[in-house]
Amino acid sequence: MRKSLMLLPFLGLAHIAATPAAEKPALPIIPPAEIAADPSNRLNIELSSGGTVVIQLRPDAAPNHVHRIQQLSASGFYNGLTFHRVIPGFMAQAGDPQGTGAGGSKLPNVAAEFNSLPHMRGVVSMARSDAPDSANSQFFIVLAPTMRLDKKYTAFGRVISGMQYVDGIAPGEPPAEPTKIVRMWIDGPVPAAAPAQTAEAAAPAQ
Repeated sequence: MRKSLMLLPFLGLAHIAATPAAEKPALPIIPPAEIAADPSNRLNIELSSGGTVVIQLRPDAAPNHVHRIQQLSASGFYNGLTFHRVIPGFMAQAGDPQGTGAGGSKLPNVAAEFNSLPHMRGVVSMARSDAPDSANSQFFIVLAPTMRLDKKYTAFGRVISGMQYVDGIAPGEPPAEPTKIVRMWIDGPVPAAAPAQTAEAAAPAQ
């Protein structure tokens, strides 16, 4: 199934649910010290266009999505895949072995963990189809603030180093010469299981 999140800004917001009346406390933009100190929560992406992007993962915001990214990165799943959809001023999307936006891993889809992390520049979030619980392996890096995606897509991390290399990813849908992920890895071992969800991450999708 094509992960069609990129239709959102261009086809309107009709499918977006109303904001819940009772808002939960927002997650801090800066991660808790214990999360930042855990090397398993540091994700690295070496790009064929040059440079390595470092991402701080946020299991406190989206434990199951972070665990999926950790699993797939450690297994080498992402190595050699392309950024198949890159829209300047919006986002760069990757993680599809087919390179079309329709593929994913052989693992089951991940249920939505919508949270209060804003889709500001450098935030990393999971792509999905119109179905909220359809995220699998595809992800996107936000190039400019796109707050209309907040609490509609699962944000799970943010670039902390190498954003200039993200800006250099070849644009296009698909790009004529797409930028590849040479290697993608985490700095520590994959946790045995996703950590206990926070009250926010465990809340039903709105």
